Amino acid sequence: MPSRIRTGIAGAAFLAAMLAGAAALAEPQRGGTLRVYHRENPASASMHEEASIATVMPFMAVFNNLVVYNQQAERNDPDDLTAELATEWQWSADHRRLTFRLREGVTWHDGKPFTSADVKCTWDTIAGWRNAGWRKNPRRDWYANLQAVETSGDFEVSFLLGRPQPSFIAFLASGMSPVYPCHVDGRTMRQKPIGTGPFRVVEFRPNNSIELARNPAYWRPGRPYLDAITYRIIRNRSTRILAFAAGEFDLTFQSDVTAPLLRDLAGQAPSAVCEFHSSNVTGQILINRETPPFDNPEIRRAVALAVDHQAYVDILSEGRFALGGALLVPPAGVWGVTAQDLAEAGVEGWTGSVEQRRAAARRIMQALGYGPDNPLRTKVSTRDIATYRDPAVIMIDQLKAIHIEAELQTFDTSLWYGHMARPGWTLAMNLNGAAIDDPDVVLFENYACDSGRNYPRYCNRDLERRFTEQSMTLDRAARLRLVREIDIQLQRDVARPILYHSGGATCRYPHVHGIRLAKNSIYNHWRLEDAWMAPR
Repeated sequence: MPSRIRTGIAGAAFLAAMLAGAAALAEPQRGGTLRVYHRENPASASMHEEASIATVMPFMAVFNNLVVYNQQAERNDPDDLTAELATEWQWSADHRRLTFRLREGVTWHDGKPFTSADVKCTWDTIAGWRNAGWRKNPRRDWYANLQAVETSGDFEVSFLLGRPQPSFIAFLASGMSPVYPCHVDGRTMRQKPIGTGPFRVVEFRPNNSIELARNPAYWRPGRPYLDAITYRIIRNRSTRILAFAAGEFDLTFQSDVTAPLLRDLAGQAPSAVCEFHSSNVTGQILINRETPPFDNPEIRRAVALAVDHQAYVDILSEGRFALGGALLVPPAGVWGVTAQDLAEAGVEGWTGSVEQRRAAARRIMQALGYGPDNPLRTKVSTRDIATYRDPAVIMIDQLKAIHIEAELQTFDTSLWYGHMARPGWTLAMNLNGAAIDDPDVVLFENYACDSGRNYPRYCNRDLERRFTEQSMTLDRAARLRLVREIDIQLQRDVARPILYHSGGATCRYPHVHGIRLAKNSIYNHWRLEDAWMAPR
């Protein structure tokens, strides 16, 4: 359950003083530099080429979407969107054409005018119809149903779909869906991107810092309030938490503060305000189905049986993480199945006791020739940041119980996704974030046979046809039933054994205002045009 925690000082007098101060500062203050720490080096600054919060959090403020999720709402809801580069939009009667009227008078940070051609260029590139010099295109699978992008003059654009897809506008509202300029090449967008957003990039120094400055020509009157935002990259989690506690930063990186660290902050930073939310990120075991011996379904089955889900929850979050299938579980999510749902459906890995499951896994391994004196030796790959390494160590320890001896192999963020896209790896501990709480993102991106992000090479063509069926189902209740049936089958197939649904705390000092965190995604609330700071 999401919660808001004020570390340290409490009491009626303190709360009264805070409320009085808040009333006095009802009007946003202008100026100031928001100082944020960053946990790692972003692979690049190009939003469309990356799939990590490492890029989204600092660079979302540089851009605009056609529409975006309400930045001040508690949850991302496709029925609660804010117009940005579009001023209005309308579906055709058959739900296959979505037309946007565009905002006039908007300029890019380099002074060139924004037009419908920029929208067409952006999605023609995502769809693979245009070469803009991108090195990666992680969200191409989101738009498999997109047939064409048509312009009508400089300020109208239409997206033509092959079939009805009610979730399509939700894709466009994600923080990962900015409009790019036609006239800027891919290399520039990776190093010093040009946007229309409230902030412009002053400098991106890899492994050091990111500096953004107020866009004086921003199209929304009176925004942004801040003069600048700076991100300083500090890879060591203890070091950056200590720096925040010492007042070197105003805001932590999204969800970087773990449940145990909240206790430390209570003593070190008594005025800090911390919010602990679900992140819509799942901890997963990825099993390469094409690399022996994990091409054997019995070994994959044994790995799934070895998992003690509750141990991850207890060790990593002191009981705060949730358990369930591939989609975000209620109450934070809308579509997911819970651990109880999976147990009631009889899904292996979710029934019986941990020891009963592991005993069954050992029998499988022994039948294949493995045992205490002849363990299966392999490597577990993961990303070289604490939120990946910590569960990877737990995973390795749990695998020992079924005669699998694994060595930890870590990769820098800039190399991680490239490593997973190549053949040869066997097991991996992965955190997979869903940009939005919608089945089309999770199912097509991670489980479709031909998706570039289907790292385990899972493929079930019959089930994939059901992905399409749920996608075009307009009745929400009927779609929900289909989605939950699909999710249960994915767990039966050991497609990507789901370990937990993670979360974390994001902390700020009380002088920071205008930032609202969403309960169902970490990726979509970093436009920061409403952020402001009171005098300290």
